[in-house]
Amino acid sequence: MAVKVEELLTADINQPARYLGNELGATHKPWDAASVRWVLTYPEVYEVGASNLGHIILYNILNALPRQLCDRAYLPAADLAAKLRLTKTPLFAVESRRSLTEFDILGFSLSYELGATNILEMLDLAGIPLTWQERATNPQNGQMPLIFAGGQTATSNPEPYADFFDFIALGDGEELLPEIGLILAEGKTNNLSREALLLDLAQIPGVYVPQFYDMAADGSVHPNRPQVPERILRRVATPIPAYSIGLVPYVQTVHDRLTVEIRRGCTRGCRFCQPGMLTRPARDVEPQQVVEAIEQGMQATGHSEFSLLSLSCSDYLALPAVGMEIKNRLKDKNISLSLPSQRVDRFDDNIADILGGTRQGGLTFAPEAGTQRMRDIVNKGLTNEELLRGVKTAVDRGWDKIKLYFMIGLPGETDEDVLGIAETVRWLHRECRINGRRGLNFNLTISNFTPKPHTPFQWHSVSTAEFSRKQKLLKEEFRGMRGVKVNYTDVRISAMEDFVGRGDRRLAAVVRRAWELGAGMDAWWESLDRAYKAWTQAIDESGLTWKYRQVESGEWNLFEKEEEKEEGSSATDSVTDVTDVSAMSVGRREKEGIRNKKEGREIKEDFPNSPDLPLSPSPSLPLSLDQALPWDHLDTGIDKNWLKIDLQKALEAATVPDCSFEGCSRCGVCGTDFGHNVVVDALPIPEFVGEFVPNTERKQRLRVWFGKVGDMALVGHLDLIRLFDRVVRRADLPISFTGGFHPNPRISLANALPLGVTSTGEIADFELTESIDIESFREKLAAKLPENIPIYKVESIDLKDPSANQLLEAAEYVITVALGGSLTENGELDHENSAPVSVAPDANWEAWVKTIAETEAFWRVHTTKSGKTKDVNLRDRLHKLELVEHKPDSSTSARGATSEGRAVLRFTGSCRSDGNLLKPEHIVFMLEQVSQQEIQLLQVERSQLILGYG
Repeated sequence: MAVKVEELLTADINQPARYLGNELGATHKPWDAASVRWVLTYPEVYEVGASNLGHIILYNILNALPRQLCDRAYLPAADLAAKLRLTKTPLFAVESRRSLTEFDILGFSLSYELGATNILEMLDLAGIPLTWQERATNPQNGQMPLIFAGGQTATSNPEPYADFFDFIALGDGEELLPEIGLILAEGKTNNLSREALLLDLAQIPGVYVPQFYDMAADGSVHPNRPQVPERILRRVATPIPAYSIGLVPYVQTVHDRLTVEIRRGCTRGCRFCQPGMLTRPARDVEPQQVVEAIEQGMQATGHSEFSLLSLSCSDYLALPAVGMEIKNRLKDKNISLSLPSQRVDRFDDNIADILGGTRQGGLTFAPEAGTQRMRDIVNKGLTNEELLRGVKTAVDRGWDKIKLYFMIGLPGETDEDVLGIAETVRWLHRECRINGRRGLNFNLTISNFTPKPHTPFQWHSVSTAEFSRKQKLLKEEFRGMRGVKVNYTDVRISAMEDFVGRGDRRLAAVVRRAWELGAGMDAWWESLDRAYKAWTQAIDESGLTWKYRQVESGEWNLFEKEEEKEEGSSATDSVTDVTDVSAMSVGRREKEGIRNKKEGREIKEDFPNSPDLPLSPSPSLPLSLDQALPWDHLDTGIDKNWLKIDLQKALEAATVPDCSFEGCSRCGVCGTDFGHNVVVDALPIPEFVGEFVPNTERKQRLRVWFGKVGDMALVGHLDLIRLFDRVVRRADLPISFTGGFHPNPRISLANALPLGVTSTGEIADFELTESIDIESFREKLAAKLPENIPIYKVESIDLKDPSANQLLEAAEYVITVALGGSLTENGELDHENSAPVSVAPDANWEAWVKTIAETEAFWRVHTTKSGKTKDVNLRDRLHKLELVEHKPDSSTSARGATSEGRAVLRFTGSCRSDGNLLKPEHIVFMLEQVSQQEIQLLQVERSQLILGYG
């Protein structure tokens, strides 16, 4: 039987504040006033989804529209998911806490090949049939919300997931989703059937409705009715920074900062990079819009850090000027700037000047390959001299640790190129010593190249055996190298990404079965072996094992081996022209082996493959770059012929310039449908007015008594500290800072309140750099605090007096307890386990309380943080205990029992900063000792903290 969501959000689940839906920036629109009700459903845990910029932007845009309502939902953690299933409560939207089935449309972000299993998990938890076919035949078809997906993977190749969605939104959603909303509103007004509504949606550029298209024998996809387009256009929108200002979660998220986009799209032309191909053209944001969004956003959110986002931030030529302008404007706010991975060839003193603040963050570069030849093959556009100059600049500016990204398995890669990664790091280590002595520390990530649709390397393949061999080479080479930490991607994950990412509609059954076997995305990190076993079992059961073996073996080869060419031909000459190639037989490949050697030197690995669309399990059928691909019906703007030409250039190690700054590369994007590159020129860099200097003056200390009531009890102590920091920033209060390298605001909470416990007696000290009227301080602070953190009193305290934490002596609690038994008639939920509370009929609370008061000792073993144990007399810590009221249970009263089933108790006990504490659980322990029965703790409230003023 389903229960109220509030009864599931208790302290026994991890981070319950994830699901409250009342963060700063959350929108609660009237349900009945909306004509279309959306849920943006992010198939990851809250900490990931709530910090995703696209999620925030679309949420803000939809809620800005009249008569459109948008709530959010996230993948629940395993503990809440178990509760939902146990109580048969459907997955809910966090704002309204309504079941997802009550909404008109659910939009999922699909940004990773293996992420669809999480989407199926969310649909199942919501009680929604998993496929559009099942939803169409469901008796409640008319009440089922439309299910769609957007995001990079959905735009790239939605075919493996086509069965799960009613439609796919291709490309940017800022303009597309409002258009969809208008069609939905009109369709509801006209009472259109589901099919008719989808047919209307299919007329919108950027909307792909899979059920109106069929897959041919060769894997290509074609319309099955004349009313829909042959090819579906990817949508392109102009970034609007103002919509980036949004959610400020209570819990710490993976990107716990304000993020503003400065440039969308990248035209560098890295041949492995799918985002760079799928986001063209490049569109720079006007610098003034960026500066205003950051300045307003930092004030509105209270964040202490912001990030400027782009696929290649340093290609935003106005970056140094914009960064310095923001840094100057926010000089007195203790603000830091971070940037994502950036181009090392553009990293200079101007960019170093704007990074960090009082908290210098990490620095990440992506050379991708270890030799110049390989960097030219992938069109990285980076020389060894530029790499060295960028890293040296970082060292000179104070960085002692740098993160570097490399890939292995790229087309044309030899063992010499693989070992070149280690040689490059060794060279940088040697050339970039700190202060001429200490070596620079490197954190390396070595990824396995996974070919992606819509890139020149979409026809490439590498066997898992080759990946493993190359990883082994690097591990041997890095062994003993000091100051270097190396992380490798598991080859099994890479193979599965490749198999799914370039697959067709046949893979829907694999994805579904993998989910049924427990292969959620989290399973990869919790137990990779179990997740991999689930996926391979799903593949076996679907009859596509032969297809997966092609991925594992790297057998989609289009190019002949070098030894078949004329004697003396070069490695580059050995590759057949990409416009006319045919595959070798498997037998010949096996005979020749994975590698060939000539004159003692390893030959460049072949450039394999056209994707996996043979008509039968035989991989020896002729393949061609002209063969149909599962994503050919998607018009991303990239000309397929251009991809072939660029692949040919890769074989020749020929580079192509960045068309944002040099000549057009003729990729096919620029034009009426997708627009053109918009590049903002470099601007004069403002004069630097100086780093933030923490104001450590202490002119006034104010002591605040506040409460933590309602659902704010589910916000943890560390999250509460962060909340006060942000509130003080938003209220623009003159807070004093500590000194040192990491100055923090002087805000001190007297004592940590346990998670799930409400309170009307918390205390916090605030130290200010200037005196302020007490009532003015109270008004400013209260205006920015959540309503469930009320302020009761503010007093001025002498700066020389001890802090509230130092003065703390005792705490008063009011607790509700019940005697355990076997009765379940009352149906009340125990907050520990969400099971019905059992109440016995023979409780005698008054006598038990008296016995505790008269007992001299209740001994209990206490374990310290260091692991040592000691016996503690809890009675010494109990100052006062009284019975406030009896709560008879209705079932026991029916039996004529004279004692009470549950009780409300008030106690005062030690609460000192030295660890001398009496907790509510200790009172339960004492009650169990005197009653010799199980006692259940149902509710806890801390009514006051008691300070000892001497």
